[in-house]
Amino acid sequence: MHSTVVLEAVGYSPSRMLPHVLALSPTELVEHATASGVPLRIEQARRILVDAWAHPGRAPSRETVGARTRAAVASLLRHERVAIVERAVDPGDGFMKYLLRAADGAEFEAVRIPLHRPGRFTVCLSSQVGCAMRCDFCATGRLGLTRNLEAAEILSSFLAIRDEAPGRVTGAVFQGQGEPLHNYDEVIRAAERLRDPCGGSISGDAITISTVGLVPQIRRFTAARLPFRLIVSMTTTDLQARARLLPVASRFALEDLADAIRGYQASRGGRVTIAWVLIAGTNTSAREVERLGELFAGVPIIVNLIDVNDARDGGYARADDIERGRLLDRLAAAGIPFIRRYSGGAARHAACGMLAARRVDVGPAVPTEPG
Repeated sequence: MHSTVVLEAVGYSPSRMLPHVLALSPTELVEHATASGVPLRIEQARRILVDAWAHPGRAPSRETVGARTRAAVASLLRHERVAIVERAVDPGDGFMKYLLRAADGAEFEAVRIPLHRPGRFTVCLSSQVGCAMRCDFCATGRLGLTRNLEAAEILSSFLAIRDEAPGRVTGAVFQGQGEPLHNYDEVIRAAERLRDPCGGSISGDAITISTVGLVPQIRRFTAARLPFRLIVSMTTTDLQARARLLPVASRFALEDLADAIRGYQASRGGRVTIAWVLIAGTNTSAREVERLGELFAGVPIIVNLIDVNDARDGGYARADDIERGRLLDRLAAAGIPFIRRYSGGAARHAACGMLAARRVDVGPAVPTEPG
C-alpha cells in the first residue's frame, strides 16, 4: 500500500491579518512591535501577554508597561474572542459541553472535563470546524471539513472555559472536533502558548494531542521533539474494517503507521497510548490482538479502550460485557497493557465521537449567561 497522502485543509489566512495577542510568544511580540515602529522590551512583552491571559477583572500591571506603550502595542494586534453560544451539562458526570462561535460565524464545540481530584478540570479542544477524516463512527467526521481553526481561536475557546470553571484547569486535550495533525501548525502553536508561563502555564505532559494516524505529521511531530503527549487512534488492524471505519487514515499502510509510532516512542520514551474505539462485532477478535502484538513487538504501548458513542438509529453498537471481557482477557494473555477509559457527557452529546456543533435537544441546557 502506498502511504503518500496529500491532505488539503482550508481556513483563514492569518498572514494577511494582524497577529492575535493570544497566539504570540514574548519574543514574537517584541519582534512584531519593533518591526512596526514600537520599541518593546522582552519584560514588557511578557507583562502584556500575562495580562492578556489573566482572568477577567484582574487589573493590568502598569509597573513595566506604561499606558501609551500598551495602547500602541494593542493597536498592532487582534484581540477578538470566540463567543459562548450555549452550555450544556451532563447531570450524571458533570461534563460541560460548550457550543462556541468564531468571528466569522463558524460554530464548533469544546468540553470541560472534571478530573478525579475535586476542583480540577481539563479542557477538550477542537482544532477544526468539522473534519476531513470521515471516520464512520464519529459525528464530526460525518460533517466534512469547513475550515481550520486558528491558534487564537483554539486558545480563546480554552480561556472562555477556564475563566468560568469552578476550580483550576490543569490540562488540555486536542480531541474535540477535527484532526489536530491535519491543522498541524496552528495546533502546535496553540499547544506552545498553553505551555508558556506567559500564557496558559500548563505542563507539556498535561497537554495531549490525538491523531487518527497521519504518518507524515507523526514523523514531523517526532522530529520536532515536542514535549506534548501523542495519542494514536488505531481502532482496528483489519484492512477492510479500516477502509470502512477510517477511510482517510486507512490510506497509510499499517506498517508505516507502526514504524512512525515506533520512532515516536524511541524519541520520547515511555509507553505510547493506542486508542481503540470498541465496536460490537468489529474489533474485538483474537486476530486483532495478535496483529497488535505483531505490529508493536518490542514497543511499549498501552491500549486505551473507549466504548463507541453513536447516537444514530442503527448506528454502531457498543460491545456487551461478554464481548468486551473476552477482548480484555486476550489483551492480558498477550501481555499488552490496557486501560478502560470513561467517556463522559453522552447525555449531552459531549462524549468522544459525538461533537457535531449542534444545539442540545435532550433536556434543559445551562443558560448562556453564567450564574
